[in-house]
Amino acid sequence: MKRIGYIYGKICTIDNIKVAIMRSSLGKRDKQFVQYVIKNIDDCAGKIQKMLVEKSHIPSPYTIKTIQDESSNKERTIYKPRYFPDQIIHWALMLQLHDLFMHGMYEYTCGSVPMRGTSYGQKIIRKWLDKDHKDTKYCLKMDIAKFYPSISGEILKAMLRNRIKDNDCLWLLGVIIDSNSKGLPIGNYTSQWLSNFFLQGLDHYIKETLFVKYYIRYVDDLVILGGNKRTLHQVRKLIDEYLITLKLKMKQDWQIFPLSSRAIDFLGLRFFRYKTILRKRNALRIRRRMVKISKKKRMTQQDACAIVSYWGWIKRCNSYHFYNKYVKPNVDIDFAKSIISKYAKESLRKNS
Repeated sequence: MKRIGYIYGKICTIDNIKVAIMRSSLGKRDKQFVQYVIKNIDDCAGKIQKMLVEKSHIPSPYTIKTIQDESSNKERTIYKPRYFPDQIIHWALMLQLHDLFMHGMYEYTCGSVPMRGTSYGQKIIRKWLDKDHKDTKYCLKMDIAKFYPSISGEILKAMLRNRIKDNDCLWLLGVIIDSNSKGLPIGNYTSQWLSNFFLQGLDHYIKETLFVKYYIRYVDDLVILGGNKRTLHQVRKLIDEYLITLKLKMKQDWQIFPLSSRAIDFLGLRFFRYKTILRKRNALRIRRRMVKISKKKRMTQQDACAIVSYWGWIKRCNSYHFYNKYVKPNVDIDFAKSIISKYAKESLRKNS
């Protein structure tokens, strides 16, 4: 693949930095430090441009916190970079590298990719199961152990050198990659793109060398469907060997099972041969949240967003009875949507 150059000059333009400021501020414009940057956008953009042109940017120390991921029930360490200048610089960089990372990306790589979220992956799985019973008899489900912390900065930088010939751009990428001693920090906007880029070779290996027909990846979770159990075992071993070349390890709780007796627990849903239902943990969380909201005197914007988000999950699966029993008696979906619309209009007026 042809290497790309002349990127850094575009990253450093005032217009690109201003766009980065506005994009990175979405969802944070109620915070004072973000409002200050937007109000003084010319001055702030000028300061960032100076840092980039002079290559004087040094990543600020991260704010580190540990959270419990509700969807996976895993404990995760989040590294939050400062808004100014770090988050803005990450956005300025990715605005120019977006097309490069999208080019060559496997079409069923989901998660942290525009227009390829959980709903995208859920539709693909359902489509495969419905259209091809013969080649979707068995499922191989696996994930990579401690993916983000295990990504080798040296291997990643070597991959980037094979795609980018702009030394200044490679310098900035190196500074961001080396800002954390263990892999890529969860929290950087760049990390989600770099992690998918890191596994791009694996995706092509599975499709083009192993000739797997049905394969989907959501960040570090891999699902492969096939018609032969023995073939899936061989595929798993070869993937394991490939991961070793990247200094990654597959978790030992991988599974190969027939879809006639078990569901694929993936992307928050459980995919059976002829139906899709909510994951038990997600269903319980939705039930509890709906009851909690129904007891309040007034529905807040946060409550409304939660309701609409959960409604998105419910309508994508066979949850008619669940909706009628636990959702409809407690909350009004249309009312929640109207509250979100009201706050959106108010926010637009304030920022105009």
